Amino acid sequence: MNPNTQSKPRLSFWQIWNMCFGFLGIQFGFALQNANVSRIFQTLGANMDDLPVLWIAAPLTGLVVQPIVGHFSDRTWTKLGRRRPYFLVGALLATVALLAMPNSPSLWIAAGLLWMLDASINISMEPFRAFVGDQLPVEQRATGYSMQSFFIGVGSVVASVLPYVLAHFGVANTAEAGLVPDTVRWSFYAGGVVLVAAIAWTIVSTKEYPPETLQAWDEAPSIPPRPRDAKRMGTAAFIWLAVGAALLAIVYLKGLDKQLYILGGLVVAYGVALLLRIFAPTRGAFDEIMDDLYDMPSTMRQLAVVQFFSWFALFAMWIYTTPAVADLHFHSTDTTSAAYNEGANWVGVLFAAYNGFAAIAAVVIPKMVARWGLRTSHLINAVLGGLGLVSIMFIRDPHWLLLSMVGVGFAWASILSLPYALLSDSVPAKKMGVYMGIFNFFIVIPQLVAASLLGFLLKTIFGGHPIYALVIGGISMVVAGLCVLRVREPQGHARLAAAP
Repeated sequence: MNPNTQSKPRLSFWQIWNMCFGFLGIQFGFALQNANVSRIFQTLGANMDDLPVLWIAAPLTGLVVQPIVGHFSDRTWTKLGRRRPYFLVGALLATVALLAMPNSPSLWIAAGLLWMLDASINISMEPFRAFVGDQLPVEQRATGYSMQSFFIGVGSVVASVLPYVLAHFGVANTAEAGLVPDTVRWSFYAGGVVLVAAIAWTIVSTKEYPPETLQAWDEAPSIPPRPRDAKRMGTAAFIWLAVGAALLAIVYLKGLDKQLYILGGLVVAYGVALLLRIFAPTRGAFDEIMDDLYDMPSTMRQLAVVQFFSWFALFAMWIYTTPAVADLHFHSTDTTSAAYNEGANWVGVLFAAYNGFAAIAAVVIPKMVARWGLRTSHLINAVLGGLGLVSIMFIRDPHWLLLSMVGVGFAWASILSLPYALLSDSVPAKKMGVYMGIFNFFIVIPQLVAASLLGFLLKTIFGGHPIYALVIGGISMVVAGLCVLRVREPQGHARLAAAP
């Protein structure tokens, strides 16, 4: 086949299935992390006020790892392909972390293993996003990302509910102070096996197009680099540094919550990055990533705001659902009590439920897109998610929280697919990996902001009640849905939703 005269071939249903199957394993590990890490931290002695700081590993590793992996995977071509070497390395490292985390002897070792686990998952996950852009023509990309959402839902259902199921089969769900229950330990062991097996299936069942073929088929317009304005960049660097330094000084002098140092540090770090780019002596990975960030398409800039509010809400949910449900619905904050651990297991069921509803939503969303377009569909789903999170505060029977998870599930499936479908047709093939990594800046930055602000807001305004973090998250999700209306709708959105 001559790529200069042929368009990129459409893939069959089973080809798309195979190329996305590895996401089941990635999400199995990610769901175990989301549903159980707060529980592990609290079991090892963490106070609720410390949870956001301990969780900071997830967004920080994503901020650093994803654009770097994307940059180098764009430039990789081996016997194993372009993206698949990263799938394999990430899977092996993540498995080691999954096996070790529930056996952590101390809180800080568990926090370090979270860094390792999240970095490893990011090594595999970022190339999977670019993989869809590499392999599929524009009209099949929404289907590809929806297939990934389907596997995310399936993997998350099983992983999230596993401790609950093991407890019903007689595996110990409580343990001595400072020890993680067997239900959690055996779930993490199973996660390591599933993660490696699923990614191995995608590696052996999928082939990749070489870079020169992808470039010949490129469907996106090239992005001409803008001339670097050192004076303007220097001014921006000074402003960011001054604002960050002022924020750090206020936190120190006023004795404010230590978590706000994260926000100040983030602002300072961006100012330092701008300065480094001005004085970068050679064309290396760092300055190329910074230039790509500077030159990113306007669609990505619009979607950045949508992603910010969406992932702020999700991070609030992942951190605070366990303490909120255990406190409000099971009336316990004692991690050694049967009531707390019953509540924590029920959160696993709720997380399984929203991921199960996400798997269903992944089938429904392409039909929504065909009828209403990408933007309106995402707005509807984000509002459903926001209402679902807010409703947790008003429901008293924990079984009815399953209804809240319907909206969260539709929002989750939409967040994992439609922004990428909106973005992918504006990104050139030769930079698909790095731009998917840069796009994830706007996933991890809101998580860092959440880690900085949520604990402070709960302590100073909401009396330390974690349920209010979920309410804040719900409002943020609705704002994300409204912001998507600013994004350009791709031409022929119905083609994007077409079945393979």
